[in-house]
Formats: sequence, structure tokens, C-alpha cells
Amino acid sequence: MSELSRRAVLVSGLAVSGLAAIGPSSAATPRGRATDAPAPWGATPSARQIAWHERTQYAFIHFSINTFTDREWGYGDERPNLFDPTDFSADQIVGAAKAGGLRGIVLTAKHHDGFCLWPTTLTEHCIRNSPFRQGKGDIVREFEQACRRAGLAFGLYLSPWDRNHADYGKPAYIDYYRKQVVELCTRYGTLFEFWFDGANGGDGYYGGARETRKIDAEAYYDWPSIVALVHQHQPMACTFEPLGTDIRWVGNEDGVAGDPCWPTMPDHKPSQAEGNGGLRNGPLWWPAETNTSIRPGWFYHADEDSRVKSPQRLVRLYDESVARGTNLILNLPPDRRGRLADPDVAVLRSFGRAQRATFAKDLANGAVASADHERGPPFAAAKVLDGNPASYWSTPDDVHTPQLVLDLPPGRRFDLIRIRERLLLGARVTRFAIDLDTGAGWQEAATGACIAAQRVLRLPAPVTARRLRLRITEAPACPAISEIALFLQVAPADVPLPTRADDLWPATAWSIESATAPGTAALSDDDTATVWRVAVRGGAATASVTLRLASTARLGGFVLIPSRAVMTDAAPPKGYRAETSLDGRSWTAVGADEFSNIANALTPQRIVFPGRPSARYVRLTFVGLAAPAATMAIAGLQLLR
Repeated sequence: MSELSRRAVLVSGLAVSGLAAIGPSSAATPRGRATDAPAPWGATPSARQIAWHERTQYAFIHFSINTFTDREWGYGDERPNLFDPTDFSADQIVGAAKAGGLRGIVLTAKHHDGFCLWPTTLTEHCIRNSPFRQGKGDIVREFEQACRRAGLAFGLYLSPWDRNHADYGKPAYIDYYRKQVVELCTRYGTLFEFWFDGANGGDGYYGGARETRKIDAEAYYDWPSIVALVHQHQPMACTFEPLGTDIRWVGNEDGVAGDPCWPTMPDHKPSQAEGNGGLRNGPLWWPAETNTSIRPGWFYHADEDSRVKSPQRLVRLYDESVARGTNLILNLPPDRRGRLADPDVAVLRSFGRAQRATFAKDLANGAVASADHERGPPFAAAKVLDGNPASYWSTPDDVHTPQLVLDLPPGRRFDLIRIRERLLLGARVTRFAIDLDTGAGWQEAATGACIAAQRVLRLPAPVTARRLRLRITEAPACPAISEIALFLQVAPADVPLPTRADDLWPATAWSIESATAPGTAALSDDDTATVWRVAVRGGAATASVTLRLASTARLGGFVLIPSRAVMTDAAPPKGYRAETSLDGRSWTAVGADEFSNIANALTPQRIVFPGRPSARYVRLTFVGLAAPAATMAIAGLQLLR
């Protein structure tokens, strides 16, 4: 039989196409009115959440005073004249993001140090008092205009914590913060996202007070009123993070969503684990945004040029975030010129080319779809192939676990399977399976939980199949599947990165002389799965370790490596004191500070000693916990040359 005549038979319903084994179609005898759409099930997204889901991936831009102080978190006492990019180009940064397939930009208009990248009159701690554009610059404006030129969406980050402002922690600061929100929401056109960071309260400059200020974030900010203020001026801007916003944190800064990662959540402030996986049947539609940086840090550091994520790692990052139905916000930190560094640009171009080539052609085009049940002609199986996100295949209300078969044209080779639900009707499918027939009958190829916005399943290797079957194996309601698409991954080109100088002393060059608690072998075994733990006693979180070098040498500093494991009973240290000695008896202080964003980022903390002092011993005292816990946990230590 020719291909044309075989397909004609399939369409007429006279051929089997794998459905005889799973029962007759109910399309001929639908239960209920065939033109009635199924009722929504469970929580459903708002119009702005629907628009947000469609963006899938976009860029975060961390660029501020920290770029020029080589820090992750500024203290708030930095002079505005430090901000002086030598060759700033928002177009270069936005262009690189677009080349990487990112569909928008979220700019940090103000980070925790309080420095404002727009010429606000609400504070002197802003770009007006910097040398940039002779004090007449507006970084927010330049990014906004570059995004419009490039056809990218624009969003803003405004840190609620302000380590510069004298009134932080008092009612007057909330008035100031709300005025900042209004300025940003009314001066820079349409925003697609407005980001509130979860880091709030702690040590700061605070107008010269130099003290620690603790707050109850929910009570202090009155988040519902601030969210309403954003939506008053920007009704389509999705707000991020606190309970009551449109999108939630995924629970880590590695860019890894849970599998599954439900878009529904409980109606309470979530734990990190809840944020990572969501809650099936949760009453809130509160989808996750996965955030991570293309580099280890959020701000640019020259010594990280060799540690930019490879294009291949970005493909895996896609699998761990976008492919699990979340949106990815990938941080791209500009350097002191005010541009993205060459390694970052090269990686983005390679990744973007590969992904565009991968998803350029839906290999399910030309297939014939049939199902064991159909709700009626408006909801036929063929709707999964029509490219219209508003149309979908569905079944009668009482059929929750149907099957759909795609009869594929010959020679279709693929390794990615994308499935989408009609989001306006809720997250209806709980579990599903994919079977393939490559010529020897049906074989199960993949299973999964949660489809929602999309699931992209990656097969272990490309296959050439004649038929694909979607089986809904568990669902509380009839399905509403809007798409089944097939693709073949195009491998990204390799990008050579700068060679990293070997600036670490080998672990064999030093030993642990003494420590507060046993188990210090974990600090030098180069295994982040092993952890040195120190119990917090009497409310005092302090731990100390003394390292001894094989001989006197100049020390560049140290690296603390926190554990990346999710631990409810332990946390990394908040800050440190460092001392060196030539003889182990007389000690000289060489540094004391906090670890920047260690609780959430869990990234290695690189601490540089000014002047590279000569030493035989180094004593590190870790003070405080970055999060409430009963135990301090450190996965490793390294010494810098």
C-alpha cells in the first residue's frame, strides 16, 4: 500500500493504527454535548501568568557597585563614584542574551547595597552621583530601550533590603520603598516581571549606624499592598517570591527544578522543598522560576572567566528547568566595561544556535493522530498537531486515562518529545507514559508526572519510530492536551574558555592543626558530599579551624565550600574572621566579613587576603549561621596561593 493510500485509510477510520488493542473510539458515541469544553479543574493561571509561561527563558542582569568592588553583596557604604563603566553598551548585553535564545531581561535596578541605577531624587545613593555619563546617565533607561529595539521583554528587580538607607527597619523606609516601586513602574514602559528578593535584614551601613537590623518580612513590608501597587501600574507584570505574588522561587540557585515541579502550591509560605517540587492539587497557581548564573557568582569577577558554564551545560540546564515546565532566568553579569565578557558571549551564541536549530522543525508535522476516546470534533486527537495552543484534544468527562497515537511519516528520527496542556483548564494530568513502536511493537520509552505548561522528555539516544503513543496513566479529570511535538537535538559547538591559573595550594601542602569539632577530614577530601558539622551550643554559633602549611609561604586567601545538599538541621556559616601566624603563637588579623548570599546560592566563597601575607599557619573562625539551624555545616576548604 502506498503511503498516500495508507494515510487515507487511517484518516477514514478503517485502519487500526494501534488503537484496536485499546478499544473503540468514543467519538462516534460521545457522552454529553460534543461541543462543550471541559470545565477547568483545580487552580488555574491568570492572564499575566499565561503570558509569563510563554516566555520560558530570559536573562537576569546583575550590574552595580558590586561589579566595581568585586563583591557579591555590598555593605551599603560604597561611594557612588565607584560606579564608572568605561564602555557601557546595553545593546551588546541585550544582543548577546537574544543570541542565546533568551526572550527578556530582568535588570537589578537596586541590589541590597541600596545603590540605584536610575537617577532617582529619593536618595543620593544613586547613579546621579557617579561619573557615568557625567552624572546624567540612566542604566535602567538604556536597558529598557535596548530591549525594545531587540524585541525582548523588560523587567526589573528592586531589592526590598537596603543596607544603605538610614530608615531601613522603620516605617519610613516602607514609604521610601513604595515610592521607588512607583518610579520604576511608571517611567520605563511595560514590564513583564517585577522581582522582590528574599534576602531581608541583617548587618548594614544604614546611614552610618553600622548595625544589625532584624525584621519580620511579611509584617514589615505588607507584601499584599506592595504587590497590588505594582499591579496598579503594571497589570501584566508578574511579581516574584513572597506569598501572594505570581511566581515562586524554585528553592535553589542552581537552576534545577524538581521532577515533577507542579505549578500549584499550598496557601502558605513554602519551604525550599515545597518550592522545588510544588504541590499536586495545591489551591494556588504559583509556578516556579528557576534561577542560576552563567558564572559561579551573580556579579562579574575576572577570576571566573574560566568558569563560565559551557553550552553543553546550558543544554542540561534547559532539561532541568524549562523542560520541567518552569521558566529559566539565567544571570549574565556585565564586567567593569559595562559589557558581557567574551567567554559569556561565545557560550550564549553557541547555545542559542544549537537550540534554534533543534526546535526549528517539529518532526511530528505530517503525522496522523488518533485516540481511543474523543470528546467530539472540536477536541479531536488531531488538535495536538495543529500548532494552535488554544486548541486541544480532550475526552468525555468520565474518561480520565485515555491513549493517543501518532502515526509518523517514515524516517522521522528524534530524541526530544514535548507535551503541553491547555493551561487555562488547569494541570489535569498527574502521570503519563510514552510508548514507541520502532518496528517491533510497542515499547515504553519514558514516563513522567506533571505536564502543565510543558514537559520536554529527552530520550537516551535518537530513535526512528513509526508510531508514538501517549498514555495518560493517572488524572483526576479528562485531559486537555494542546501539543505533542518531536525534535532532534543539535549539539552545540564547543567553546574554549580561558585557561584558569592554578591559584590553589594542593591539599597535600597543608594539614589541619586543630579544630573546634572532629570530622575535619571532610574539609580537605575534595568531596562536597562529605560535610564538617559543628553543633550550635547555647545559642552560640562559632567554629574555628587552624591550618598548618608544610613551610612558610605567601597566602592569597581561602575558599569556603558550603554543602549543596538540602539540610533542614544545618546551615553554612554567616561570616568569618581570618588570622595568620608564622609560629602558631602570635597572630595577625587579615580579614573579617560576611559570606555573600551563601544561604541561597550555596556557591564557593572566595576570600582574598590583602597583600598576600607570609604565613605558616592560618586560623579561620566562622561566626553565626546563614539560616536558623542547630548545626554549622562546611563541605570543604581550600587555600589560595
